[in-house]
Amino acid sequence: MRYDKGHKDETRRHILDVASAKFRESGIAAVGLAGIMSEAGLTNGAFYTHFASKEDLVREVLTDALTRREERHEANLENGVALETTIRDYLSARHRDRAGTGCPTAALVAEIARHPKATRDAFTGKVADIIVLMAEQIRHGSAKDRRRKAITIYSIMVGALQLARAVNDKQLSDEILENAVDAAVTIASQR
Repeated sequence: MRYDKGHKDETRRHILDVASAKFRESGIAAVGLAGIMSEAGLTNGAFYTHFASKEDLVREVLTDALTRREERHEANLENGVALETTIRDYLSARHRDRAGTGCPTAALVAEIARHPKATRDAFTGKVADIIVLMAEQIRHGSAKDRRRKAITIYSIMVGALQLARAVNDKQLSDEILENAVDAAVTIASQR
């Protein structure tokens, strides 16, 4: 059977999108290839046309999802969006409640620490890029100070989102987000 030009790329993109959502919702270890391919409407055998292994898929998902996050940071920077807006958007109840479409760092960071070097290298590179962009949004201080603040703010954001998702008390979860916003915005605005 002949497929239209671009079919293979579209199928690969579809697998990436399905896997990305499933990994973020349930965790990498909990999601099998059969489940991904079933939800994508494809056979298990079709997987190996696009990816060499599950680890290859994980690396591609991370790179893709973090590239999209990076593009949002770049757009914010180009459009003069304040870092405070980025912080508030990230530490929102909406983001907390939609892990499947949210930041892959907050959803997967604990698992990534146990993955092979190549996957961690891909993750590290993308996180470093995001930190650079966040540092560019900070208005005060030397380049070294802005980088230090960006690392601290990103760490607060990721950790607070993870904690807010993990607790089963909505009021406490909301408080975690609100207090993290306050702390991150304070750091961003320090001279």
